[in-house]
Amino acid sequence: MGHRTPLYQKHLDANARIVDFGGWDMPIQYQSLIEEHHAVRQHAGMFDVSHMTVVDVNGADAKAWLQYLLANDVDRLKETGKALYSAMLNADGGVVDDLIVYRRQEGYRLVVNCGTRDKDLAWMQQHAKGFQVSITYRPELAILAVHGPESIDKVCSLLAPDVAASVQALGNFKALESGTWFIARTGYTGERGLELIIPSEDAPALWDKLLTIGVRPIGLGARDTLRLEAGMNLYGHDMNESVSPIAANMIQTIAWEPASRQFIGRAAVEKHRAQQEAGELPCLTGLVMEERGVLREGLRVVCTVNGQEREGVITSGTFSPTLKHSIALARIPVGSTDCHVDIRGKLIPVRIVKPNFVRFGAKVFE
Repeated sequence: MGHRTPLYQKHLDANARIVDFGGWDMPIQYQSLIEEHHAVRQHAGMFDVSHMTVVDVNGADAKAWLQYLLANDVDRLKETGKALYSAMLNADGGVVDDLIVYRRQEGYRLVVNCGTRDKDLAWMQQHAKGFQVSITYRPELAILAVHGPESIDKVCSLLAPDVAASVQALGNFKALESGTWFIARTGYTGERGLELIIPSEDAPALWDKLLTIGVRPIGLGARDTLRLEAGMNLYGHDMNESVSPIAANMIQTIAWEPASRQFIGRAAVEKHRAQQEAGELPCLTGLVMEERGVLREGLRVVCTVNGQEREGVITSGTFSPTLKHSIALARIPVGSTDCHVDIRGKLIPVRIVKPNFVRFGAKVFE
C-alpha cells in the first residue's frame, strides 16, 4: 500500500482505477481516458495533485538562498503572488528537479514533484548551510487542480463574492491567499485553470461541491496526454539529473543576468549553451506523425544532419486525442532536417515542430 491523499476515498467512490505513482496510490482514470481528456479541453475537469510537495521558504536570506538554489531568478517576482517556473541544477548542470516558486507576503512557496520529495528536501537542506533560511515541508496541505474553459467560472461560483472577483482578475502565473487557501493561475494542461492549495480537511468537501456543479474528475492518464499536447516536460522522462536544461528545451527558465549571480550549475550550463550552439549538444523538440501508429518513449529517431545520418530518442510520446494523431517530445541532434522513427523495424516519417502542440483546445503548430 502506498501513500494516500485526503481524496483517496473519493477516487474509490468514483470507481477510479488506482495505480502506484511515485509511491502514492493515485487514480489513473475513472472511466474513459479520452472522455476525461476532452472534458478538460471543452469544459472543466479536476485533478487530485495532493501527492505533490509543498515547501515554504522563509528567513532573512530566503531570496538570496533561492537565487543560489534555482537557475531562474526569484528577483523577477516583483509582486506578491507572482510565480515562475524553474529548475534546481546540480554542479554538472543536470536537472535535480523542476518546480514552481511563488512569492508570498512573507517568504516563498515552492511546489516540487512527489517522486523526488526526499531527494529534493535533502538537497535543499544540504545547500542551506550558511544562509539564514527556514525550509518547511507542508504535508498537511492538499492540492486540487481545476482546468478547462469553464474551470475558473465554476470554481468562482463556490467562493465568496469578493474572493471570486479577485480570482477572476488573476493573471496567468499569479496567486492569491484567502485565509488558509492559496489559489493560483498555474497548471499542467495548456488550458485556463486554477490550482488550489488548501488544508487537507477542506479537500473532500470542495471535491464534492465541484462534482455537484459538473466538474469531472480526471486521472493521471489524461493529465499526461494533456501536458504532452501542451509541450510540457515530465521529470524523469524529458529531463533528469543527467540531462542539461539546455538539452531539455528549458533554456528560457535560466536567468543569465545579472552575470554576478552564481547559481548552482551555472558554469556547466554556460558550457552546455555554447556546445548546443556548436551543434555538439542535442535539443528537445516536437515530432508529429500523421500516419497510423503511436509514438512511444524510447523509440529510436533517425535524423539527417548535413547529409549524414544521426540518431535521437523519443522522451515522451502519445496519441493526441485533440489532434487525432501521434505526437512526441524527442531529443535529437541540432540541425536535423529530416526524421524517421523506428517502429518495429520500419522507419516512419515524422515532422519536426516546435514542442508545443495544443493551447486552449486548438492546434498551434504549422
